[in-house]
Amino acid sequence: MGEKFCLLHRDEAVARGGDGARSAGQPVAVTHAESDCCSEPHYRLIQRIIQVLPPNLRLLATTATANNRVMADLRDILGQNVQISLGDLARPSLALQTIRLSDQAERLAWLAEQLPELPGSGIVYTLTIRDAEMVARWLKSQGINVEAYTSNTGDRRPELEQALLDNKVKALVATTALGMGFDKPDLAFVIHYQAPGSVVAYYQQVGRAGRALDEAYGILLSGTEETEITDYFIESAFPTRDQVEIVLGALEDAPAGLSLRELEAAPQVNLSNGCIQKTIQLLSLESPSPIAKLDTKWQLTAATLSESFWERAQRLTELRRVEQDQIQNYVELSSGHMAFLIDALDGEPSNFTPPDLPDLPTFVDPQRVRDAVVFLRRTSVPIEPRRQWPPGNAIDVSHQLQPGKALCVWGDAGWGYLVRQGKYRDNHFSDELVTACIHLVEEWQPDPFPKWVTAIPSHRHPKLVHDFAQRLAAELQLPFIEAIVTKENRPEQKTMENSDKQARNAFASLDVNRHKVLSSPVLLVDDMVDSRWTFTVATYKLRKSGSGEVFPLALAYAGGTQ
Repeated sequence: MGEKFCLLHRDEAVARGGDGARSAGQPVAVTHAESDCCSEPHYRLIQRIIQVLPPNLRLLATTATANNRVMADLRDILGQNVQISLGDLARPSLALQTIRLSDQAERLAWLAEQLPELPGSGIVYTLTIRDAEMVARWLKSQGINVEAYTSNTGDRRPELEQALLDNKVKALVATTALGMGFDKPDLAFVIHYQAPGSVVAYYQQVGRAGRALDEAYGILLSGTEETEITDYFIESAFPTRDQVEIVLGALEDAPAGLSLRELEAAPQVNLSNGCIQKTIQLLSLESPSPIAKLDTKWQLTAATLSESFWERAQRLTELRRVEQDQIQNYVELSSGHMAFLIDALDGEPSNFTPPDLPDLPTFVDPQRVRDAVVFLRRTSVPIEPRRQWPPGNAIDVSHQLQPGKALCVWGDAGWGYLVRQGKYRDNHFSDELVTACIHLVEEWQPDPFPKWVTAIPSHRHPKLVHDFAQRLAAELQLPFIEAIVTKENRPEQKTMENSDKQARNAFASLDVNRHKVLSSPVLLVDDMVDSRWTFTVATYKLRKSGSGEVFPLALAYAGGTQ
C-alpha cells in the first residue's frame, strides 16, 4: 500500500530482535507487520537495542502503515532525531465498499453468491481460526474452490500460498496468519467476513488487493459478533492490576522462584495460562523489571513496577477503543471510503479517481440464507479427550474420555441462539434441540454405541440439563440414570481460569453413585463445554466406578475466540 518510511540516523533504530553482527554505516531495514507497533511488548526492547548500537550507524526503519499517533510513539522510543518520509496513501485501484449483514448465515450466503462472480482470486479474512475453518467448509460445500489458512495450517502454508499465487484456488479464507510476508500483485479482491479492530489493520489487509491491477475489490462485511471478538482482544491485551498483584504475590511467597507451570498451580493464582504468560512477558520487558528469570524459574527483583506501566496500558486501551469506534464508523459509509481511510491514517488528501467497478449487491437470496442456516445446524464441534492431568501426568487410557460432539458453537446462527435462549431465558431447552441432538448422534454413531444416558448435574440449574438428558434418552430409547451427583456447592466451573484450578474444582464438585453405574458404554450430557475438565473428571470417576466407555455430548461449545 502507500508506504510510510522513517529514515533514522546515528543512534536510533527500530528492530524486532537481533539479526547478527552489523558493521558501522550499514543500513538496517525492519518491516513492522501490525498496526500498533508500540503496543507490542517486544517493541519495549527497542530502547535497549538503541543503547548498544554504534553511534555512527545509519538505520532505516519501515512500517507499512502508521498514523500520527504511531509516529509519535516511535519518536518517544527512538528519539526526536528522526527524518520521516511518507508515501501516498491513496489507492486508486481499489473499489471499496461496506455491507452490514449482521447474521452469520446472511454473510455466508453473500459469499457463496458473490465469490464465483468475481474475477481472479483473492483473500477472505476472518477474525478467528474457528470462523476461517467454518467459512471455508461452507464455501467448499457450495462448490467453490477455497482453502482455510490459519496458524493451525502448519506445514501446508507454502503449498496454499503457492496455490493462490498460481490462481489454483478462488480464495484463501484466512486469519492474520496470512500477513505482510505474502505478496500477490494481481490479487483481485480482499473481502472481510467481519470488521477488524482498527482502520489501520483494515487498510493493511485490504491493501493486498490490486497492487498490479487497474481495479480490484475491497469489501468489508460487518456482523454483530465482531465487536464481541475485538472486545476480547482489547480487554486481554494487558493484565489488570489485580492480575499483576496475584502473580507478584505468588513469586513473593516463593523466594526460590516459580516456573510458569508452577505459577499456574500456585493456590492463589486463578489466572489463565495465557494471562500468566502475558503478565510475565510484559513485566520482564519493563526497565527496570520487577522480575527476572533464572534457569526455568521467575523471581522477584529489587525493582518495583513503575506507574508508567499502567499509564501506558490505559492509554493504549483507550486508543484501541477509539479505533474500534472508528472502524464501525467506516462500516456505515455509503461512499468516500478511501478518503475516510486516508484521513483516519493522518494522510494528505489527494486527487484520485476510484476504479469504475459496480458496487456488489447488498442483499442475499433468502433460500441461500436458509441453506446456510441448515449448514450451520449440521456443523457440530468435536470434543477431543484430554490426555494429561495438570501438571502433565498422563491420564490412563482406560479412564479417558472418548471423542465426543458439541451440537453448535455458543450463540451462532445455527442452534446457538436457541441454546442461549433456553439457558438464560426459558430455563428449558426446546424439543427442537432434542431432535437436533438425536440427528447428531445418529450421524455420529459412537462405537460402541451407548447403552444408557447420564448427565452432569448443577446446583444452580438442577433441572435444566437433567430434563434435557431425560428427553434425549427417551427419544434414543435408552435408560436415563442419575449416576453423577454434586459433592459440594463449589464455584461455577467457568470462574476457574486455568487447567489446574478447573481440574481441582471439578474433582471437588462431582461424585458418582457407584450403585447406579452400568458397565456398558454411556452418553454423558452437559449443556456447555469449554475446558473439557468437567467431562474429563466425570469420565474418570465413572470409569473408576465400573462404567463402559464414556462419550460426551454438549449442546454448545463455549471456547475462546480463536
